[in-house]
Amino acid sequence: MKALKYLLVFTIPITVYISFTNTGWLTFLPLIYTFGVVPLSDFFLKIDASNFDKEQEEIEKNNKLYSLILYATVPTQILFLIWFLFAVQDPFLTTVEYIGRISAMGIMCGVVGINVGHELGHRLNRTEQLLGEILLLTSLETHFLPYHNAGHHFNVATPNDAATARKNEPVYLFWFRSQIMSYIQAWQLENKRMMNSERPWFHIQNRMLIYTICHLLLLFSIYTFFGLIGLSSFFAAAVLGILLLETVNYIEHYGLLRTKNKHGRYERVKHTHSWNSNHVIGKLVLFNLSRHSDHHYNGSKHYQILKSLPESPQMPTGYPGMMLLSLIPPLWFRLMNKKLQHF
Repeated sequence: MKALKYLLVFTIPITVYISFTNTGWLTFLPLIYTFGVVPLSDFFLKIDASNFDKEQEEIEKNNKLYSLILYATVPTQILFLIWFLFAVQDPFLTTVEYIGRISAMGIMCGVVGINVGHELGHRLNRTEQLLGEILLLTSLETHFLPYHNAGHHFNVATPNDAATARKNEPVYLFWFRSQIMSYIQAWQLENKRMMNSERPWFHIQNRMLIYTICHLLLLFSIYTFFGLIGLSSFFAAAVLGILLLETVNYIEHYGLLRTKNKHGRYERVKHTHSWNSNHVIGKLVLFNLSRHSDHHYNGSKHYQILKSLPESPQMPTGYPGMMLLSLIPPLWFRLMNKKLQHF
């Protein structure tokens, strides 16, 4: 029964359904829900910093229902993407309603496509990794996996990590730096992996090569069946999903740095190198992403058993609320730079 609370993620598709089947302000309902209802709920509800004891943790770790919930998001995301491509073809849509439906699909791309793709991409089972790749493909963000797993987790909280925001770096500059540099480093990591296995970079085992081909095939297919309107709409929704990802990246490690030892090596990643939140609704919708320190301490640890630890830096509200705050840099710097002094 403990797993069922994570079904809350499907409130996102429900709001997207309403967006696709209505007009007017209701086309923006997913945006209102994600960045209005969820942050307000987190602000007023009591935080939950509880953890499973060792015996219960072992039980929940082996509970297949947690993974089944993740699997269920894959057909949901694919079906909604296909529906979206039809929904934006309505000739009676106003420009505002058209933008509303794009924002709805963008929320799906960020919350379901990329976030769940991230969770499955950390799994050791190849089938689960493939499901994660499919989800990330729906947001044109497949390069996330090689970079995130082999680059970000290794270099986090250092200047070498594209996805670690520097102190006083505005989120708007971070979006471009993180996305561009992570893409370049994903190619570098895969090319190095090919070289280490004595294969040329142009090889079927190079994931970045396969991902690029899949991206082109997807875009070509959308253009063929849904025309320029479908292609441009999908691209806009995917970009919005990517911006949501990069905003989460921004708040997760803002200003936190690992120190170097006398040999010039960075200390190991600790629970003090990620910003966390135990605010209930955002935590459930994002599959415990906000217990980020424990995730970095053990990247393959399943979302349901991630722990809240007292030494981890805590944000004053949930991730959705902090994402909104990051869009106003002066307020963000004023609040977070004071908190940085303790870490």
